[in-house]
Amino acid sequence: MLKRAVEADLESYIKGKDRKIFFLWGPRRSGKTTLLKKLSRSLSAPIFNFDLESDAEKFTPRREALEKIAFEHNVILIDEVQNYPESTLALKILHDEYQVKIIATGSSELRQKSGEDFDTLAGRFTENFCLPLSISEISDNSSILAYDKNIFDQNLLQNLQIFGAYPDVYVASRHQKKIALLQNIFDTYVLKDVVKIYDLKNQKLAKDILTKIALQLGSEVSLREIANSLQANVSTVSNYIEIFIKNYILIPLPSFKTNIRRAVSENRKLFFYDLGIRNILVKDFRDISLRPDRGGVFENFIISELEKRRKNLHANQSMYFYREY
Repeated sequence: MLKRAVEADLESYIKGKDRKIFFLWGPRRSGKTTLLKKLSRSLSAPIFNFDLESDAEKFTPRREALEKIAFEHNVILIDEVQNYPESTLALKILHDEYQVKIIATGSSELRQKSGEDFDTLAGRFTENFCLPLSISEISDNSSILAYDKNIFDQNLLQNLQIFGAYPDVYVASRHQKKIALLQNIFDTYVLKDVVKIYDLKNQKLAKDILTKIALQLGSEVSLREIANSLQANVSTVSNYIEIFIKNYILIPLPSFKTNIRRAVSENRKLFFYDLGIRNILVKDFRDISLRPDRGGVFENFIISELEKRRKNLHANQSMYFYREY
């Protein structure tokens, strides 16, 4: 099992005195459930999976129900917490009245779906992330001899730019297996899940927007240009893109401007959290040296690594692109 950067934070939380709710956000298949299962074994604690209605119903905000859960478990483990946004009030009561520790994984769309109820948790939680593997996580999980390090780094750079860094994809041995896994992640999470969560009306439009962005990697993205080429409304395209950003599919990179008002009106660059997902859209898994898009791919690689590092280290940093005339 690959050791993840967030595990140090989880260990400190379990052993420490902090009782704020520990939210662990990230896309599906990034390793959140694997981490919960590992904790479940070490703590002898069950996982409440909110994909299951029977588990979710246990967290209705009724004192008699919550009291039983708190009595049985010092640490409560919840998976897919966003699937039961009504649990927000129950989490608040468990935190305030029963002093239990809560580790809950899922999409950050709990905030979106809970609405004002989520605001009642203000000051009662920390936000942590489990994203596709970063270079530092891969390095920490690799035993490489000093004289092999250069070739390892070169192969890693090549593979991450082609197949990305979802844990299942990274550990798969064959190229065709990696591609099949990426197609499955894209079909079931990036498209099906996101379309279902937001009740989007047009799955094809969602895919076409992502494909357009994938084809202009490293360039500034014009919403009007994408909308015109797809015969769609500009506001619809904008809404879809914001959903992809909130769900760890796209990383926005604004233009650096000292004039904030001008910066807001400028076009952004958009990059993918995972290049495997980007490459499944353009159907290109050739060696990087053979590809005309290698400049944009490398730029995406750097941005995604910086973003993963920023989130893993809880760094208070902002990223921009800078361009002169």
